[in-house]
Amino acid sequence: MPLETALNLVVRLAARRMMQRQRTGEAAELSLDARVVEGARGHGHAVVIGSSLAGLTAARALANFMDEVTVVERDWLPRGPGRRRGVPQARHTHTLTATAHQGLDRLFPGIRHDLARAGAVHVRAPEDLLTLGPAGWLPRFDADLTVISAGRDLIDWTVRDRLRADPRVGFLPRHEAVALESGPQDTVTGVWVRGRDRSAPEGWGRRRLLAAEFVVDASGRGSHAPEWLARLGYPVPEESVVDAGTSYATTLYAPPVGHVADFAGLLLLPSPHDPRRAVLAPVEGGRWSVSVAAEGAPPADHTELLDAARDLRHPLLSDLIEAATPLGPVYTCRGSSRWRHYERLRRFPDQFLVVGDALAALDPAHGQSMTLAVESAVVLDQMLRAHGTAVGIGRRLRRALGHRVAPAWRPARYGEGYAARLAVAAARGDRRAAAALLASAETLAPPRPLSLRAALGIRRATAPAAPPSLTHGTRRRRPASASAPAIGVATGSARPRPTGSSAHWPAAAPAGERRRP
Repeated sequence: MPLETALNLVVRLAARRMMQRQRTGEAAELSLDARVVEGARGHGHAVVIGSSLAGLTAARALANFMDEVTVVERDWLPRGPGRRRGVPQARHTHTLTATAHQGLDRLFPGIRHDLARAGAVHVRAPEDLLTLGPAGWLPRFDADLTVISAGRDLIDWTVRDRLRADPRVGFLPRHEAVALESGPQDTVTGVWVRGRDRSAPEGWGRRRLLAAEFVVDASGRGSHAPEWLARLGYPVPEESVVDAGTSYATTLYAPPVGHVADFAGLLLLPSPHDPRRAVLAPVEGGRWSVSVAAEGAPPADHTELLDAARDLRHPLLSDLIEAATPLGPVYTCRGSSRWRHYERLRRFPDQFLVVGDALAALDPAHGQSMTLAVESAVVLDQMLRAHGTAVGIGRRLRRALGHRVAPAWRPARYGEGYAARLAVAAARGDRRAAAALLASAETLAPPRPLSLRAALGIRRATAPAAPPSLTHGTRRRRPASASAPAIGVATGSARPRPTGSSAHWPAAAPAGERRRP
C-alpha cells in the first residue's frame, strides 16, 4: 500500500474514533425506535436520510456491515400500511418486478411470503397477465417470471416492519436533514438535523449533529445533496433531464360482483404508432389499481378515464372497468426523468452516497424506480462486504450505481430493427421472443440475445387480433362452477371497503400531488 494512502487511512480512522466518543450520550436523544447495540463490529455508525424503499433497503445493506444505522425521516412513520406525505406517487400502480423482489429477498430473507400474507398479489407473466405488446397479444405460458402487485404503502410498511426488528437499526421520525458535516481528507463525518417543534417560529427546533462514518441520501426527488455539496466547496453534478410530455391517471376499482376471468391483470404496452399505455393490476383487498398514460392533460375524472380507456389500441380495459365500482377519486402525475451524474465527479467526499430518486428519478412508464432502489442496495451490500471497510469505497460505489442506472435510463436496449422483429415474433406466438420482450421491460440487466431464428420468429401465422382469453368479453357473468378461476369479489360478497394503505382515498392529498374529484 502506498505511504500516502496508508497515512490517509490512519487519519480517517483516528477521526472516526473521535466521532464515536462525540456520539456518547446521543442515543438517548433519538426516538424510542433507536437502540444501542452490543457486540459492535468496529465499523461505526451510518445515517440514512429518507425512509423510502431506497432508504429502507440501503439501511438493510448498511446494517449488515455497520454497528448502528439511523434512518432520518422528515414525516411521521405509521405503524401500519398508512400514507406518508413524502410519497405522493403512492396512489399510482406499483409492481415489484422479478428482479426487485428477488433482490428484496436477498436483503430480507422470506419477505416475499411476508408481502403475500399482507395481501400482495403474485402475478405470473405472461401466464396470468394479458399483455398487448407492440405488435399484438403475447402468448400465455409459464415464463418463470413473477411480479408482485400491491399498494406502495403496503410494500413500504412490510419492508419497514422487517427493518424495525433489527436491533442495529433505529428510526428518527419528524426530523429533516439540513446539511452535511465535512471531515478531513474529503470525507463526510455526519449530518446536521433538526426536529419538528410547533412552539418554534418556523416549526423546527435547533440543529444538532448526528456523527456518522457513512451517510446515504435517499431523500427522493427533492434531495438537497447538490446544495449541501456546493456549501462544502464541491462541484455540482451534471443533470440529464427528459420530459416525454406524458401524464398518468390512476384510480382504484372494486370488480363487478360475480366477475369471472381466466387472467389476473392486464398490460397494454405502447407501439410505434400509439405511445399510450395502461395497466390493470390486482392489489390487496381484491381490488384493481388502474393506470392510464396519456399525452398532454391526463383524465380528470372517472368519465374521462373511461373515455381514455376506450381510445386505447384495444377496448378490453374499458370493458373491464365500465361495470366496476370506483373506490376513490382519480389521481394524476406528470412523467419525467432526471439523472444527477455523481459518477462523473472527480472530486467528491468519501463516505457519502446518493441513491434512489435522489440519484435518478425515472419516468413511471419505465416501471424501474423500485427495481433500481433494490438493486442499488444489493450493490452497496456486496461492495461493503468485499471491501471490508466503509472508507475509500465512495468512487467505486458511485460508478457501480451509474452502471445500474444506465440501462434503466435507456429502456430501448435493442436496436429499433431488432426490437420490431422481436415484438412481431412474440405476437406470433414465439415464446422465447415473448419472454425476452418481457424480461427486457422489467430487468436492469441487459438480456441475453436470442438467435436470429428465434428473434425473427419464422412463422406463417399472423398475430391474433383478440386477447388469448376465454372470458375477456364477459361482464357481470356468474361463474359456471365453483372451480372456475375468478378475480375480484366473489358472488354475493359485500363490496370491499378501502382501509389504510394506498386505498385510503379520503385522506388529504400530499403536496405535489393533484387530486381529481
